Amino acid sequence: MRLDAQTLQMVAANEADWDARAPLHAASRFYSQPAEFWFADYEWDDLGPLEGRDVLHLQCHLGTETIAFARRGARTTGLDLSAKSLEEARQIAADAGVEVDYVHANVYDAVEAVQGRRFDVVYTGKGALCYLPDLEHWARVVRDLLKPGGALYVVEFHPLLNAMRPVSLPGESDDLIIRADYLEGRGSIAHDSTVTYTGDAVPGRQTSYEWMHGLGEVVTTLASTGFHVTSLRESEVLQWPRWPSMKQTAEGWWRLPDDAPRIPLLFALKAVTPR
Repeated sequence: MRLDAQTLQMVAANEADWDARAPLHAASRFYSQPAEFWFADYEWDDLGPLEGRDVLHLQCHLGTETIAFARRGARTTGLDLSAKSLEEARQIAADAGVEVDYVHANVYDAVEAVQGRRFDVVYTGKGALCYLPDLEHWARVVRDLLKPGGALYVVEFHPLLNAMRPVSLPGESDDLIIRADYLEGRGSIAHDSTVTYTGDAVPGRQTSYEWMHGLGEVVTTLASTGFHVTSLRESEVLQWPRWPSMKQTAEGWWRLPDDAPRIPLLFALKAVTPR
């Protein structure tokens, strides 16, 4: 199955948008944290030892997380739609003194782009799934990228957070309010903001497009594609202070205060292929 012409135009607009964001993100304080900052402890528990394993990071953007896999001894590949993002990623890996193979491709073309290589772990998330127009097609691609018994690990913004928006828009209140769809089904959502999530103005920014995916859709799609879901975590902490009332944790992440409702902001899903 291939994406239709209209969807491919939207994906191309996203590619141009990420190309414009990449140098701004690379220079921002938001991405100045060490690679390990972006991982919760439970991620390493779920992934297990990575020494000598083949790891593919899909939609890796600047590779700020990708290098953490290489540091743990994995043979590491990062794949992203944006060539400008990968230019920054290669420099980040070189500065860190680690070896990462970066591949420029649409995630739907990943099997061909990595020339048929297969992996022990495919990792993705933290702002990736919303750029997938067809989740079932993606799940089949991931399945074909994995070795028998290989694991997909998704750590992603919870659909509830997406429905409340991960970043507030100008003029919005700081209340915990549902502002967008939680569930899939309405097609693409166009964005025309001239400021990226690091707070930087993007010169000549185009319209970008996102697609919502509820947690039920994610789990059911993977199960119907032959994956066995082994764990699903929901977490109340986030890597940045989405709301001014959030309190910083000892690890440097952020959570809502004790008098606020306990709601999921991230989820982590592990699914394996048959041996």
